[in-house]
Amino acid sequence: MDINITNPIFHDEAKAAAHIEATRWNGEPVCPHCGSVEVTRLKGKTQAGYFQCNGCRDKFTVRTGTVMERSHVPLHKWLLATHIMAASKKGMSAAQMGRMIGVTYKTAWFLCHRIREAMDGANDGNGPLGGPGQIVEADETFVGGKAKNRAWGAIPKKKVVVSLVERGGKSKSFHVANIHANTLRGVLVQNIDRGSTLMTDDNRSYTTVGREFKGGHFAVNHTLAQYAQGLYHSNTVENFFSIFKRGVIGTYHHLSEAHMHRYLAEFDLRANTRDMSDAERAGEIIRGAIGRRLTYRRTGQSAA
Repeated sequence: MDINITNPIFHDEAKAAAHIEATRWNGEPVCPHCGSVEVTRLKGKTQAGYFQCNGCRDKFTVRTGTVMERSHVPLHKWLLATHIMAASKKGMSAAQMGRMIGVTYKTAWFLCHRIREAMDGANDGNGPLGGPGQIVEADETFVGGKAKNRAWGAIPKKKVVVSLVERGGKSKSFHVANIHANTLRGVLVQNIDRGSTLMTDDNRSYTTVGREFKGGHFAVNHTLAQYAQGLYHSNTVENFFSIFKRGVIGTYHHLSEAHMHRYLAEFDLRANTRDMSDAERAGEIIRGAIGRRLTYRRTGQSAA
């Protein structure tokens, strides 16, 4: 972790606002309402941090049009929480976050989910994985506890996660309803370039869709304890799952189905920015927050 928590941006509201403005606008504020760069910084105690657009005449702040909009949490706490999540390889629970930055559990929970929404924004725009000459690994895993460890009550249904990892490149993960061939095909063809080489395990659900990839489809037979034959393996995506499962078991313990996609976006973002420093990764998250909103009403819906 290369974050210096004594940095004034984590304690001083004015410096925090200046840091976010520099990260978002690079010194040239842009109106989030109309896109004009002809803006005026307003002065005075009651309008500190406000800008007014000379075109549409609307007022805005650095929070406007981001996950931070209409939040009463101070910007310096937003920054600290963002940097902590950027640096925590296996995630950070809302309870721990609340203790560290001095907010209630409810505030910390919603803060963390808004940051995950920004992480999802930072993952956008990468295009399909792979391409001619590139290898993309695909695999699925199940999230949930073991039935033998449950003392009472009905055994909850496990949640299915499919991850696609380009070797030496990006990863994309999805919560799906099942591992039927039609379900997996939809995920693969929408997110992998057809010119790629597909690498999977011996799950037969990949057999038919594998024929659609010009680079071919190769599988390792885990049933026969076959895990690697030169370039033929799915160990890269298995490594992604190992970090994700450590987060599930050691940090979060339980992930609700309604929010599974946000937790996956969190782990995807850290994997996709693994060559960045923690501070650079936090900057990507701040920029990913632009154009994103998350309200309490939406989080209460099953399709959130």
